[in-house]
Amino acid sequence: MKNFRQIQMHSFLKNNVFSISFGTSLSKLAGCIRQIFIAAAFGIGITYDAFNYAYIIPGFLLIIIGGINGPLHNSVVAVLTPLNKKNGGIVLTQVSIKLSILLFLLAILIYSNSSLLIDLLAPNLSVEAKSIATYQLQILTPCIPLSGFIGLSFGALNSQRKFFLSSISPAITSVTIILFILFSWIFNKEDTSSNFFNYKGLLAFATLIGTLLQFVVQIWEINKIGLLRLKSTFNLFKDEERRIFKLIIPASISSGLSQINVFIDMFFASSFQGAASGLAYGNFLIQAPLGILSNTLILPLLPKFSELRNKKDERGLQKQLISGIEYCFLTAIFLTGFFITFNNQIVQLVFQRGSFDYSATLKVKNILIAYAVGIPFYLYKDLLVRTYYSIEKTAFPFKSSFAGIIFNIFFDWFLIGAPIKNFGNLSPYNFGVIGIILSSVIVNFIVCIFLSFNLRNENINLHNFDLLKKISLMSLAAIMGSTFCFSILKTTNKFNSNLGEFLLLILGSLTFFVIYFLLTKILQVNKLSFKKEI
Repeated sequence: MKNFRQIQMHSFLKNNVFSISFGTSLSKLAGCIRQIFIAAAFGIGITYDAFNYAYIIPGFLLIIIGGINGPLHNSVVAVLTPLNKKNGGIVLTQVSIKLSILLFLLAILIYSNSSLLIDLLAPNLSVEAKSIATYQLQILTPCIPLSGFIGLSFGALNSQRKFFLSSISPAITSVTIILFILFSWIFNKEDTSSNFFNYKGLLAFATLIGTLLQFVVQIWEINKIGLLRLKSTFNLFKDEERRIFKLIIPASISSGLSQINVFIDMFFASSFQGAASGLAYGNFLIQAPLGILSNTLILPLLPKFSELRNKKDERGLQKQLISGIEYCFLTAIFLTGFFITFNNQIVQLVFQRGSFDYSATLKVKNILIAYAVGIPFYLYKDLLVRTYYSIEKTAFPFKSSFAGIIFNIFFDWFLIGAPIKNFGNLSPYNFGVIGIILSSVIVNFIVCIFLSFNLRNENINLHNFDLLKKISLMSLAAIMGSTFCFSILKTTNKFNSNLGEFLLLILGSLTFFVIYFLLTKILQVNKLSFKKEI
């Protein structure tokens, strides 16, 4: 009987993991294709620049409130899972109505003050860009009340083990944007005077329609599984409602802290034409492999940390954490070297077509290099923050996040010349949009130092100087591999076809990997082994 239950549990987990992984992979693929279409249609022009500012507030709410693993999702899963469908449906409907009314009022406020908000978010945008961004923000405001139900329904679907739909539904917006761009190609191919690519509302309308379709699909599924109870009584299940809202508020504040730095970066980026578009493309290329690394390296460690902490095995926890840090830097430094070495091939293959010309490639590849430098610190900070949360020590990471915001404001300002209105630049160092990215790199580095040394207060000694020595040797291996591959790329005749560039990227990547792997093995800083037990 016990074996039978174990088999059932194994089958349940296996099927759910497959559904989530498959649905998420399809969503990521759709997002990648969407970004390629946007690049071909808009390049780093004024329309896409304006859209990135218009989408800041609706996007924040869609990600923080309406996203999978967002505050609403996690709160609803926690509260609805123990309830039956009837009672769960009543709670879901009551919370949905109240939250939608609140977000609807917020949407009206944002719509009425859209011009003022764009001025606050991007004070240095051109008059034309501000006008387009204001118009796009007004189009996007209906996404705000929709985000509430989308977030709630993610949680409701997962509480009923409907994992695939919740994983795949974010792809609806991506597919809608792709179709809008395709239709604009088809219907305006010859009439350039009315080319829909130049229509300032295209991306905003496509995003709104995609969000609306996602809402319709999810509400249809919620109704289908019996969780939509429009005749519910508002006097029932008050405790469950309070639990959801009680969980939402602090979680939203905590999740929103990381987004504040995005607002700050975009505020300073408004001084540079095309900066918002370039940052969006460069960040997109970095985030996909970073997300994979984070899930692969960090997530499996967290349950172990919690277990060892509960057993009061500080030495075991310390050993596991140090091992995790070594693997984190080993892979992150490799990724940094890869992006720096092959930046030109990556940007060309992914984006360079249509409106995304060679000048756009030059801008984005420099942004990509700057982002790549910060990969190890970004991943290390992620590991440390999650470590603190896994051992239930949340105060210091929270304080560090606030300190990081202050540091980010200063370094953003300083690295773009320290501009003062009517006085000019106080600093001789103006790195432009690259300075904004380097600011994030410096801030993550400082926060990592704070988090690392504070672990001693939790009886965890990382042996920082020993780790620094190993990280230096890993960096040396990456520099040597990158230098060798870059010299080959420089002497190789340039290919005129995407196929040739693709083959060059594949062969170059394999060469870089082999050199890096062998050098880190020789330097004894690589514990990876391909010999796995079957």
